[in-house]
Amino acid sequence: MKLEMICTGEEVLAGQIVDTNAAWFANTLMEHGVECQRRITVGDRLEDLVAVFKERSTEADVIVVNGGLGPTSDDLSSEAMALAKGEALVENKIWRDRLDDWFTRNGRVMAESNLKQALIPESAIMIDNPVGTACGFAVKLNRAWLFFTPGVPFEFKQMVKEQFIPFINERFEIAGDVALRKYLTLGQGESSLADALETIVLPEGITIGYRSSMPHIEIKLFARGKAAISEMDKIEAQIRFLLGTAIVANNKKSLAAEIHALLIDSGKTLSAAESCTGGMIASQLISHAGSSAYLDQGLVTYSNESKVKILGVLPETLDDHGAVSIATVEEMAKGVRAILDSDYALATSGIAGPTGGTEDKPVGTVAIALATKSGVYSQMIKLPRRSRDLVRSLSTAVAFDMLRRELLDEAVIVDYGSIKRFSK
Repeated sequence: MKLEMICTGEEVLAGQIVDTNAAWFANTLMEHGVECQRRITVGDRLEDLVAVFKERSTEADVIVVNGGLGPTSDDLSSEAMALAKGEALVENKIWRDRLDDWFTRNGRVMAESNLKQALIPESAIMIDNPVGTACGFAVKLNRAWLFFTPGVPFEFKQMVKEQFIPFINERFEIAGDVALRKYLTLGQGESSLADALETIVLPEGITIGYRSSMPHIEIKLFARGKAAISEMDKIEAQIRFLLGTAIVANNKKSLAAEIHALLIDSGKTLSAAESCTGGMIASQLISHAGSSAYLDQGLVTYSNESKVKILGVLPETLDDHGAVSIATVEEMAKGVRAILDSDYALATSGIAGPTGGTEDKPVGTVAIALATKSGVYSQMIKLPRRSRDLVRSLSTAVAFDMLRRELLDEAVIVDYGSIKRFSK
């Protein structure tokens, strides 16, 4: 089965919004053993939409069309598909009744423009949208089934999971013998990772892919067929040997997700005192449901006064060593841990830039500490020529990895390659 995707919308084409739907879709389908072989982005122009529907329908077996099902004049997907098929748009009575019921239940008057969302090509099959006002539809053109979905992310994702995947499973023979493993890495660029892994001789049916999602590079090990799947443990062992400490999580979307799982499993608690990361540690953990089980507190102690009055950092420590120092960050970590007697505490203090650096402590200098009930681990890292946001996200990731390694009873301070450390 040859799967493609067509994304619509001027705002996507012009880069005014990032197309997160496309990345999520390709990743989700790969996990079900289907690779998306082509993706095209088209603006809100009727003739361009008609042309691309006709062109790609002669090459693909299935095309997911995302966007253009709204009530406004620039939502043209249904009209374009009807023109490509050479047939009329007709009102789908089931969806028209759903619209009437939705607006009545919500105590709202339906605008005339919303009636457009009940119009689909005459030969189309209506696809339910349980969380929005735009129905999807599927229609056959040339060799391809075109499956139309709304652009709103939560509507799109639900429709893919509940309608699209069953739709293709019913109509196509999907290879069942597939497997996917993911490895999240830290501190290595995509090219250096690829150089390290190019020595691996891959058996037939196994591929290695890379996805940049800073501050991480994700490595994907994909196998097709039983013989290839049986070789995955051997290939994984080689990947781990070659990359060493660069791998920081398995089959997780983020390092925060890994920390979340480890803390839940361990029953341990965590506090955080953040300066340069500005709440990023706490925010990334709080994005996971259930984080209240382990996260005691997250304090953004940005000023020296807050470090002294809230965390108990000694004024002379700040005077002698400065806010960005091993001594200060260790006292921050110990101070925040002691407030609620947490099992662990993380602390950060650095110069995120673009200004504020000195010759001794240039922009990108960050001190990080992990306090436990038995002691403190700390390091000063150098992140030159990175943006302010990347300095903060990389510092957060290093802090998380220190905690991850402590939870796994591994060496807490390690070398990452492209992330350099000051000597203490």
